[in-house]
Amino acid sequence: MPLQVNEIFYSIQGESSWAGLPFIFIRLTGCNLRCSYCDTRYAYDEGEKTTIEGILPQIKAYDCLRVEITGGEPLLQEETPALVSRLLAAGYTVLMETNGSLNINLVDSRCHRIVDIKCPSSGMAGKNDLANIERLTAGDELKFVIANQEDFAFAREIAVRASRHKINFAPVSGSLSPQILAGWILENNLNVRLQLQLHKIIWQPERRGV
Repeated sequence: MPLQVNEIFYSIQGESSWAGLPFIFIRLTGCNLRCSYCDTRYAYDEGEKTTIEGILPQIKAYDCLRVEITGGEPLLQEETPALVSRLLAAGYTVLMETNGSLNINLVDSRCHRIVDIKCPSSGMAGKNDLANIERLTAGDELKFVIANQEDFAFAREIAVRASRHKINFAPVSGSLSPQILAGWILENNLNVRLQLQLHKIIWQPERRGV
């Protein structure tokens, strides 16, 4: 069964503890959430049907062994676990960014799963599968996108529960300044990473394929 692929590109990783490293990105089409601040609405529907055998030559064109599968929501597509397994078998380090609404154990735990827990301002907090916190392995990370103090309090509570894992707090662009979020992190003595979208600092924020 083919996958619906929105885009494949080579860029600098902008988020998570892997930020700053070159990565190949495979963006899959489709998302089951509609977050208020979504910056990839073009991935809701746009894309072309492509088999795993069609994807592999495209990524081999880049001299890089790090791949991130993103979306949209990758776990919506039935073939995503098979894609992850093929990439791992081929020697790639694989990350998958997921919106946190679906069971992350659908994919091989050797994949580094970046789980985006939705805060109240997203309008999608009721869709979180919080059982994913118990499914995290040492290679996985949590991400919270924060727009205001309510979001911060929500994220802080979960971060304290999941403190043994890597946790990233990111401000919603245009809603919360990084300086304010940094201050809240320090005031609360949280062992979390302040995450800025590095690719949007390097290139224009609206640019695709980076």
